[in-house]
Amino acid sequence: MSNKNTSMLCERDSSALLIIDVQTHLTAIMPAKVLARLQRNMGLLLNAAGLMDIPVFATEQYPKGLGNLEEEIANLLPEGSFRYEKTSFACTGAENFNADLKASGRKQIILAGMEAHICVMQTATELGNDGYQVFVVADAICSRHRESYETALLRLRNTGVTILDAESVLFEWMRDAKNEHFKTLQTLLR
Repeated sequence: MSNKNTSMLCERDSSALLIIDVQTHLTAIMPAKVLARLQRNMGLLLNAAGLMDIPVFATEQYPKGLGNLEEEIANLLPEGSFRYEKTSFACTGAENFNADLKASGRKQIILAGMEAHICVMQTATELGNDGYQVFVVADAICSRHRESYETALLRLRNTGVTILDAESVLFEWMRDAKNEHFKTLQTLLR
């Protein structure tokens, strides 16, 4: 999935953040500790994306049945974020998603959301097939069962997806302690 001309680090000007299906009926069945980790790290990513003008895309899987995007997450979406309803498990099946992503000009896609072994896995695979460089944020994804989460991470690694954590994304986007957003983001990490 990568070549000599592709950075193995997240590049601020090449990245888009994709929030997958963090919906009320799904979050209600997640273990509390897992959900708290996901919400904290997703909050870090969304705050950083907003500060650094990184495009954000968010999806909802069949909201009529699974509820809407969690209010806490929806409130953190930066102005101008893209939102999609979908029934396909891969986000690439959502109406207008592919065209909007292509129009953004971003080639590195940072994935966060649920569930790791279904929508995150299928989206990562499809985006990789479409030529995007895919990064999955391990501490900002989850599944109902730990085994499903672990299997998804293993499978994602085996397909060439880069696995990293939320703090790594932030520091790769900043690159230097002299970055104008360093002090603001540092306070969020405490």
